[in-house]
Amino acid sequence: MRECLEFYIDGGWCKPAEPKTVDVENPATEQVCGKVAVGSPADVDRAVAAARKAFPAWSQTTREERLDVLQRILTEYQKRAGDLAAAITEEMGAPAALAAGPQVGLGLGHVSTAIEVLKSFAFSEQRGATLVVREPIGVCGLITPWNWPMNQVAVKVFPALAAGCTTVLKPSEIAPLSAHIFAEILHAAGVPAGVFNLVHGDGPTVGVALASHPDVDMISFTGSTRAGVEIARNAAPTVKRVTQELGGKGPNIILDDAAFADHVSAGVANMMSNSGQSCSAPSRMLVPTARMAEAAEIARDATEKLTVGDPTTDVALGPVVSGAQFEKIQSLIQKGIDEGARLVTGGTGRPDGLQTGYYVKPTVFADVTNDMTIAREEIFGPVLCILGYDSLEEAVEIANDTDYGLAGYVAATDLDKARALARRLRSGWVVINDGFDFHAGFGGYKRSGNGREWGEPGFHEYLETKSILGYAPAPAG
Repeated sequence: MRECLEFYIDGGWCKPAEPKTVDVENPATEQVCGKVAVGSPADVDRAVAAARKAFPAWSQTTREERLDVLQRILTEYQKRAGDLAAAITEEMGAPAALAAGPQVGLGLGHVSTAIEVLKSFAFSEQRGATLVVREPIGVCGLITPWNWPMNQVAVKVFPALAAGCTTVLKPSEIAPLSAHIFAEILHAAGVPAGVFNLVHGDGPTVGVALASHPDVDMISFTGSTRAGVEIARNAAPTVKRVTQELGGKGPNIILDDAAFADHVSAGVANMMSNSGQSCSAPSRMLVPTARMAEAAEIARDATEKLTVGDPTTDVALGPVVSGAQFEKIQSLIQKGIDEGARLVTGGTGRPDGLQTGYYVKPTVFADVTNDMTIAREEIFGPVLCILGYDSLEEAVEIANDTDYGLAGYVAATDLDKARALARRLRSGWVVINDGFDFHAGFGGYKRSGNGREWGEPGFHEYLETKSILGYAPAPAG
């Protein structure tokens, strides 16, 4: 049983203002695996005050001083990688290989990227007689989800610190254990008091208190579109900056070429990873209508090879995060059946032999049309929808016919065609084949949010732009 009964505020661990806790459930066993303190507005006030007090000094540190802090964090993060992975498996059910690999590795990649960007980032530039200066925005409230806990914490905290901001983090109360270890890492690295603060709690209490706090200059939120709307409403009266990475319903356009079978199989693997609990998942696979039957067969074979079970063992998929998530996914699978999509494999209920734990059958639907509920709503589970198109023009139309615009995918051997399609997708992140880049800005169009994370684009969200006119004298004559 892990107990996280204190918050990290002003460089040390402290008791919450009110003695209240919430249980953390292991989704593989349905048993309580941890207990965390639940914060109140008073705890948020303390954390924000600490961050506000630390801001003047931290914002004036040199590039070299901040690089030194980030390098120390990198060293401590590497030391605790195994602890982070074990906590992630326990709190949200990621299989051990996924937890130790991408789940923890993405956090490592983000601190390394922040160091790389900071080394050469232009905080000022001369434009004629005007000096354009990019200055830290101030105190940042960071609200993160449960599905990629270290990725989402790291992609906010490290650019914020590198930019010279101070922070208050509220991780998800569903998966808070790894974030608690993250705070221990920053403490061990000697991050100055008040620069990083952690308050556990739920959205309606701690999240609202952060978003509405008059001394918070910016909110960075990752989560559902519904919650993002509420964050924006709560932040509006204080006119603070709000950046949001929200829901997605990613299209994956697969072209009719010699690599078709490989691209379908790769699309299945990408969709099912993390039990489908990724806002950037390629959940709508678009294939030529004439090859729908073939695509369904390939997807079925690839899906049925996936192992599901105890995430501490060598399996491809663990459970989804909670009972509520399980029930939502079951309801949407049934909705797909009821609305006439062809169930290729999977379906409702748990996989055979798994009576305990929130395990979902990896599911594939074919002959899906874009007006069906399963093609419109974010399922956030291991459920793939295959839709047909009769021309590339129609493929683009279907891909963009969504409220979301976070991630899109194009799979093709003809790079010229793939590039042309990628440019037409209304998504903030478009992946051709298996492209990946820590420096590529990540974020959404439409109801998938606003602002960008990752790499240099992520730095700009934590900076204000100041123009100093007349900074240089006018040229003689």
